[in-house]
Amino acid sequence: MSEAAFEEVSVLSSIYCGEGEFQLIQQSAQDGLLVQINSTVGGERGLDVRLLFHLHPRYPSCPPAVSVSSTGLSRTQCHNIRRKLLDQAAALPPEPMVHQLVEWLQQCVEVTENCRGGEEEEEEEEEGREREKEEEWTAVLSLDHIRSRSRYTGLLERLTQQLQLSGRLLLGRSILVILQGARPSIKEFCRLLRTVKVDVDSSGKKCKERMMKVLTESPTSSPGGHGLQGFVVTNYESLPELTAAFQEINMTDVYQQIRPSLRD
Repeated sequence: MSEAAFEEVSVLSSIYCGEGEFQLIQQSAQDGLLVQINSTVGGERGLDVRLLFHLHPRYPSCPPAVSVSSTGLSRTQCHNIRRKLLDQAAALPPEPMVHQLVEWLQQCVEVTENCRGGEEEEEEEEEGREREKEEEWTAVLSLDHIRSRSRYTGLLERLTQQLQLSGRLLLGRSILVILQGARPSIKEFCRLLRTVKVDVDSSGKKCKERMMKVLTESPTSSPGGHGLQGFVVTNYESLPELTAAFQEINMTDVYQQIRPSLRD
């Protein structure tokens, strides 16, 4: 990592010094820095927006990867803002830019909120209908191993929260992660697993989840029904217990799809 990147992180921690505003999630010479900033933006409406910046080891020579989430905006709006932030980052000179992007975000969100807040009640209802149309997806991932359980499960939980996903981690002979949420968020989750050091190898060195496999990915069969809530860790010792875990969350059909891929 460049000295400029470390200096920027130090400055960011001073600027966003309120409780819960700034968090350095991960620091690695090989993978760079993972920084989370929680900011209240959007003028009088006071939207809470959570930003996750992945600073590559070559940063600021290359722009950061960005994820955006907010309980006050729809998933579509979050993804649109993320694209705008990435475009903005690509247009900036190769120098520390995270603070500039956060400041620019306020203008971006204010435009979004002006469009929403200045409209009549009918348009608010239309926005609600558009949110309901957003398709939810379910994915099941297979992990190769978990050696540092507390570190790995903690990171998985933070990623699901950041990306507005619900998840279930099933620990046994096969290690499975069940995700529900927007498909772009699921894809971003998988990308981060493969690029961020989430565990340690047999020699104790930090490593990426390069062996992760997507066993199935499809639209949720019954959106709005008995979906996953939050992030839950479940241990199982046998295939019958694993079957029961899927039955408990009404995903027997999903279990049948992935059963041939599991270890006996």
